[in-house]
Amino acid sequence: MTKRSGILFAVGATVAGLVTAAPPPATADNGARPATTKLAWTDCATKSYPRLQCASVSTPLDHDDPSGRHITLALSRVPHTAKTFQGPLLVNPGGPGGSGLTMAGFVASALPRAIAAQYDVIGFDPRGVGSSRPALDCVPKYFDPVRPDSVPDSPGTERANRNRARSFAEACGRKYPDLLPHMDTVSTAKDLDVIRRATGARQLNYFGYSYGTYLGAVYAKLFPERVRRLVLDSNVDPDGVWYDDNIGQDYAFDARHKAFAAWVARHDATYGLGTDPAKVESAWYAMRAAVTAHPAGGKIGPSELEDTFLPGGYYNGYWPYLAEAFAAYTNDGDQNALVKAYKKFGAVDAEGDNGYSVYTAVQCRDAQWPRQWNTWLGDSRRVHAKAPFFTWNNNWYNAPCADWPVEPLNPVRVSNSALPPVLLFQATDDAATPYEGGVTLHRRLRGSSLVVEQGGGNHGITLGGNDCLDTYLADYLAKGTVPRGEGSRADADAVCAKSPDPQPLTGEAAAKVARRTASADRGSTLHGLLGFRG
Repeated sequence: MTKRSGILFAVGATVAGLVTAAPPPATADNGARPATTKLAWTDCATKSYPRLQCASVSTPLDHDDPSGRHITLALSRVPHTAKTFQGPLLVNPGGPGGSGLTMAGFVASALPRAIAAQYDVIGFDPRGVGSSRPALDCVPKYFDPVRPDSVPDSPGTERANRNRARSFAEACGRKYPDLLPHMDTVSTAKDLDVIRRATGARQLNYFGYSYGTYLGAVYAKLFPERVRRLVLDSNVDPDGVWYDDNIGQDYAFDARHKAFAAWVARHDATYGLGTDPAKVESAWYAMRAAVTAHPAGGKIGPSELEDTFLPGGYYNGYWPYLAEAFAAYTNDGDQNALVKAYKKFGAVDAEGDNGYSVYTAVQCRDAQWPRQWNTWLGDSRRVHAKAPFFTWNNNWYNAPCADWPVEPLNPVRVSNSALPPVLLFQATDDAATPYEGGVTLHRRLRGSSLVVEQGGGNHGITLGGNDCLDTYLADYLAKGTVPRGEGSRADADAVCAKSPDPQPLTGEAAAKVARRTASADRGSTLHGLLGFRG
């Protein structure tokens, strides 16, 4: 899922159109071929990514009617510089609803220089997203505080949340009746093939995180002969799209929240919240009760508090900042600490409104969701009894799908035996895409290799600073090689030790690290681009 926050890096680029060009002479069979059209790349450099270029491409709104209405996709690129050219490498940060324009710059800079130089690393805003046109925004400021308590302890609270979700679905239907029938993963996968053709490539290299793994698997199902190399990191369970996958998240995020409490307990000397993880967790729920009665700073109620701490389930690099806010509020009554943490991690800006609109449009259209509200209620009550941290928040996030104004499609069966070797990465304690989904996709893609981060809990694990994982990635992109049976797990081909947990940061030291993070810390940069619920 996708929720974008203010820590994302903006491309700020103007996209250009297409021009026709005569094809150049044929090249070696390396995944590229002469282009019949040429993308008009223009400079859109940023301070962090000075070689970034931008362009746009036209794609049919309805791929079954290619002569009908067209929409525009925004693209970005860091071009290859090496004599050896391995073709385009499309990168996607997940979502659905995540912008991928800055992702090209990040991936090109994070890969070993000699390998990145062999690819045109291409990012894109999928249909409806960001700089692509049209871009969706069903209900601006939908997540503005203070929202109703996510836990419906009274009929009035349940009714308020239910009405909000229903009104969102109705607003989308009124605003985008022509677009919603074509907001789905299959249409987006076909857009990828439009991008491939526009680059002149015979085959595509693809690197996707989170929802981007499902998008990549669907593309591979539709066009297996056009896949050259395929890297999928933090894999969606293709058998659970999308209702069952969200229930799986509820349990996994609760476990990750407990891991955060245990980390805080280990650092009691810094945070003063106790050495017993269960008591630390109880203190967090006491904080939740307190802001339910009196929202912190008039802005942070229980739903906003959950939004603030949810990113810690995606990336433990946020734990020190969240723990400081938690301790400041609990020990000192510092409401401003929670407000600052919410602004950094939980607040939804206009980009987030767009991302959520695309998220609902795609997931509600992709597959059948229960239409009987009692099914949602019964499942959420049952799961909440065991996993209270995230269940109801997630329920309401997805609840517009119960009233979505467009009939759902049938999910794609992504099983595939017609692909070259595919490389999968999965952390055993990932909350957003639980481990079992990676194992399932490994089975579905015959001949794929699965690399596991044992004990890792972050969502999105390659190019985040784990040298073991990144070595497998580099070898694959350089030579197409994958591990086979190298690990200690029967369900994986290779196993890497997890990245170290973060250390507490206090006072001015934390401020210095926070200032340094945006430009220097690769893990934080990656997870800022992947976003939350992404």
